[in-house]
Amino acid sequence: MTATPARLKLVFCGTPQFAVPTLQALLAAGHEIALVVSQPDRPVGREQQLTAPPVKQTALAAGLPVTQPEKIRSSAEFRAQLEAIGPDAIVVVAYGRIIPPWMLALPRLGCINLHASLLPKYRGAAPIQWAVAMGDAFTGNTTMLLEEGLDTGPILLQQTQEIGPEQTSAELFEVLAHAGAPLVVQTLAGLADGTIEPRPQNHAFATFAPLLDREDGRMDFTGRAAHELYNRWRGFQPWPGAFTALDGKKLIVHRIAVAPEPASAQGHVAECGRICVEDHRLFVACAENTWIELLEVQLEGKKRMPAAEFLRGNVLDAEAYLG
Repeated sequence: MTATPARLKLVFCGTPQFAVPTLQALLAAGHEIALVVSQPDRPVGREQQLTAPPVKQTALAAGLPVTQPEKIRSSAEFRAQLEAIGPDAIVVVAYGRIIPPWMLALPRLGCINLHASLLPKYRGAAPIQWAVAMGDAFTGNTTMLLEEGLDTGPILLQQTQEIGPEQTSAELFEVLAHAGAPLVVQTLAGLADGTIEPRPQNHAFATFAPLLDREDGRMDFTGRAAHELYNRWRGFQPWPGAFTALDGKKLIVHRIAVAPEPASAQGHVAECGRICVEDHRLFVACAENTWIELLEVQLEGKKRMPAAEFLRGNVLDAEAYLG
């Protein structure tokens, strides 16, 4: 006869949509969510309207108490609130704050984190984006015990997820968010009944996935081959995307594809960044004598459009290049 999993008293820390499936799964599993901790409401969109993060919206809809401290390390009020709760575990999913030592030491089962990579690979703030941008064929989720180091804590459970050759990071976010939710529930059950033994990471194999910068989206036709540019475009969706410059104006590239060498360019090595227009299609020469096709673009101050429409409205010089 299978034992019923223990009902745990939890504090849940999370902010974006990625964390929502885990919060919902913990509720469905029957755990007591004594408090939801999320980052403060932020201005969103062109009109900068103050908007509650997805985790807060989900928590309020479920009737859960929510707090949004601006700082957690030095807030005596927040610390007293958590100490009064005395949670069995604190679950942290994409919260966006470093958990202070006093908080790490508070729950008897520890602070459990869902991290969207196969640790120790891709420690840091953007593991999904960098896994796709680097052209990896697979990634996954890891549950771990948080400690003071950046994603250095002992591993609890892991699951592997294939990355499709055309899959973007935005699409992979959805997949990993929903796959990770039951993994967290399983992890809590295993910690509660003693069937999961934390195992240390091999730090020698650690790689890092730093927070993305706007410049990560700049296309380097000289330094990167076509497949590298394509993978970075997939990885950096929806932000910072991919962009370059045409005649001093910013050109956002919304869709691209690795392409064979255009017929008109065959027989010689084209300068990287050189544009080739052929059959109403827009090709660009990249490093290692490779080519990429721009399928949908948006010139600074204009609307986004298919390349063929862009070419109808923009006569390009035979010596035009991007970058």
